[in-house]
Amino acid sequence: MTPTTPTVALAPPAPRFVDLLAAEWIKLRSLRSTYWALGTGALAVIAFNANAARVDASDFPRFDPRMRANMQWLALRDAFSDGSAMILILAVASIGAITVVGEYSTGLIRTTFTAVPDRRALMAAKVTLVTAVMTVYGALVAGASFALTQAILDTRDRGLPLSHPGALRVVVASALLAPVCALAGMALGALIRHSATTMVATTAVLLLIPTFITDRYRWTAAVKHAQPVNAWTRLTDIAFGHDPFTLVPRHPATVTGAWITFAAWAAVSAVVAVVAVDRRDV
Repeated sequence: MTPTTPTVALAPPAPRFVDLLAAEWIKLRSLRSTYWALGTGALAVIAFNANAARVDASDFPRFDPRMRANMQWLALRDAFSDGSAMILILAVASIGAITVVGEYSTGLIRTTFTAVPDRRALMAAKVTLVTAVMTVYGALVAGASFALTQAILDTRDRGLPLSHPGALRVVVASALLAPVCALAGMALGALIRHSATTMVATTAVLLLIPTFITDRYRWTAAVKHAQPVNAWTRLTDIAFGHDPFTLVPRHPATVTGAWITFAAWAAVSAVVAVVAVDRRDV
């Protein structure tokens, strides 16, 4: 009698990173909330900026000589205003948070971790996808806002080209605000794992708390400058130190420091999102 050879069950191969990216892309685009949040957010941001440019173009004949001399700085502020930055932050941070919290609230996260036991690879794919999508989204919104606002101001011959000193920095900083805040939303979602609480915490961390931090003292100014919204303000304030209508802070931020703040928030948020999910049970 010929002995039979025992059958050895082979473990399925680990999914490739590109496969994880494809799966996360399917999840992201299958959520109707993604289209609503990104679509309404983009329209609100562009409309907000366009209205600011429309108001300045309408009031331009009544500007005094000093205001007209500073019109180029005003045009860059209209390209991406403070109000539109707040709208963008809320929209992208919500999307970033929902990519993590959404799976926990529906229970899909258990199925996901069963299919992909390597949680760090899974979260790294989420982080990579959200960063790429939000960078493109931010570039489209910032570019469209700049083009439309300058076209409106050009009716008074005050529109600026992208080659104007400082214009490209305004567009790039406004575009990168999207992935930075989306990653911050992901990190908070990974830590909190509850939809409503995550949204409240995201609003507080990214928008409310920075407004209460004073720059009166050097250490409080350092904390204030380390917030993404304040870093964006410094990067887009092309008239810093030259605008006669605003006061220079006691401890001003630097452009280099603002770029470092952007990079630090993105890096730390990505690490927190990956590590928090890997170290905590479902």
